Amino acid sequence: MIRNDFSVKLITLRKKAGMTQKQLGECIGLTNRAVSKWENSLSIPSTENLIRLSNVFNVPLDYFCENNKKEAKNEKPEGMKSMTELFKIGRGPSSSHTIGPEKACKVFKNKYPQADAFEVVLYGSLAKTGKGHGTDAVIRKTLFPVYTTIRFDYSEGNFNHPNTMDITAYNQKKKIGKARVFSIGGGEIMFENEKMHDIPDLYELTSFSNIAKYCKENRLRLCDFPDRFEDDGFEDYMKIIWETMKESIHRGLEDEGVLPGGLNVQKKAKQLLEHEHIDESPETRENRLVCAYAFAVSEQNASGETIVTAPTCGAAGVVPAVLYYQQQKNGFSDAQIIRALKTAGIIGNLIKANASISGAECGCQAEVGSACAMAAAALGELFGLSIDKIEYAAEISIEHHLGLTCDPICGLVQIPCIERNAVAAMRAINAVNIASFLSGTRKISLDNIIKVMKETGLDLSNRYKETSEAGLAKIVIE
Repeated sequence: MIRNDFSVKLITLRKKAGMTQKQLGECIGLTNRAVSKWENSLSIPSTENLIRLSNVFNVPLDYFCENNKKEAKNEKPEGMKSMTELFKIGRGPSSSHTIGPEKACKVFKNKYPQADAFEVVLYGSLAKTGKGHGTDAVIRKTLFPVYTTIRFDYSEGNFNHPNTMDITAYNQKKKIGKARVFSIGGGEIMFENEKMHDIPDLYELTSFSNIAKYCKENRLRLCDFPDRFEDDGFEDYMKIIWETMKESIHRGLEDEGVLPGGLNVQKKAKQLLEHEHIDESPETRENRLVCAYAFAVSEQNASGETIVTAPTCGAAGVVPAVLYYQQQKNGFSDAQIIRALKTAGIIGNLIKANASISGAECGCQAEVGSACAMAAAALGELFGLSIDKIEYAAEISIEHHLGLTCDPICGLVQIPCIERNAVAAMRAINAVNIASFLSGTRKISLDNIIKVMKETGLDLSNRYKETSEAGLAKIVIE
């Protein structure tokens, strides 16, 4: 058998540690079958599992990745998590920079209730754009009333993930506990050197082609697919998700003033809503209202208010803007909107499992690009388009976001992030229009374009991935 570079490295490390495949599987919360597939070059671990392996063997993540880039690009996920792990409710402006650190601090604080002081050190992307994202503010609020010092370490360390933080607990100036935590995107976290509770996969099918085949064979629409696999309470959860999305739009449309952070960016959602022209065409009105709704959510996110990750905080305005506009215009019921959200969730889950939804890993194409594809698929569901046309709309949406950089000015999720949400919402509508006419002529599958997005993200310079080191982020606002 010819093994790839990763397999050889994994076998060497495991044998050196004196571990069986079963023991290694138990350490990372998987079966020995998964380890066997890795060692026999039948599959490649996900990013999360690579991080777990690097922790187990105490080697840097680059040890696995440096000479294994081609294999990593072609890795196949073993399953997909619940859609409830994709749509999450939390405070903005960043799922990886605020929701993740907030969760980490809550877990750590509960572990050391006797602590009278905390120290938090932020590294990598958390350090470089933490101020702009309000990471320090969320940490202080979460650990309050315990005294907390926060330090931004800008050194180029060899970290297992670009979003790394250390939390230390003290009691009477004596250290009583410390943890290194990775905020791995979408509000999810991992603790270094700890056996994590692995959220089980609910979906065995991890490609659109297989999901589409399943739906056609069972005479299902895409929105019916999740109901076959999700747990009890899923429908109620999605109702809460849609209500929260609408609330964020309503709050944003009423809000005025300047966004926090020092750029003096004026909130514009209310202005967009109210500035109707006397001779406004239907097309102009649609553009204005969709943008107003996207601005409303994005401005709430930038203000640190509650939003829904769809799939992230930075891209939270796209999906609700498109769906809320359609509900207001065409009178779709909440039940119909929720069905559309389920279809959006399928697309988001596929991207999350096969590529990434993290701006720190793959740039803004992984955030706003993914959100645009989710919105297009949801809109296609609302309009009753066929599965093939929904696929084409989602594919178009990703295709025309390929290579989009994550380069917010001053690290704030404001410029260009808010406008990008509005533009992507309009692009989702355009993608559905094109797909409804031309689906029979398409040449690229959704699965292929997701793969290309991942490859593009891996090749993208780190300076353009949520580090505020290049592109628009270098512009100085007077």
